Amino acid sequence: MLPIFRASLPYTLALAVLSFAIFYFLPLLGLHQAFLVVIGVVLAGICIPILVDVKSAPIQGHSVAATQAYTGETTTLYVGNLPYRANEDAVRELFQRYGIVINVRLMKDRQTGRRRGFGFVEVAYKDGAKMIEKLNDFDFQERTLKVREAKERQDNDDGQE
Repeated sequence: MLPIFRASLPYTLALAVLSFAIFYFLPLLGLHQAFLVVIGVVLAGICIPILVDVKSAPIQGHSVAATQAYTGETTTLYVGNLPYRANEDAVRELFQRYGIVINVRLMKDRQTGRRRGFGFVEVAYKDGAKMIEKLNDFDFQERTLKVREAKERQDNDDGQE
């Protein structure tokens, strides 16, 4: 389930119950009450996610503008054993709890386009060690993450073309 819908589900259900109560006691236009409840739920399903999205605050004081404008030294962390359903936003949200996140790249298979279960998170250098300590062996979406400092990529040319 998308995070926006997960966040808005209690509001949508509350509005559905409220609209049922209103339409049950106030029959309007001679329409069947069940039809009016469906209209209320559909309207709530459209309006509430928009309101929650507009009203949602940045995570723990880190705004998106602040992370994009970061100009200090950075380090890249390797994140392994990621759930295949995890997306960049969920991983960013997890890592932002412990510091500044600059970029998140989750690797995908070239042929299928499916996620491969690992990725890289570029973070502020000062927060890197703390993130490794807190998030290595951390349970995330029913998987135990492996977090460590990323190694530099080694090209396999061997001087041949």
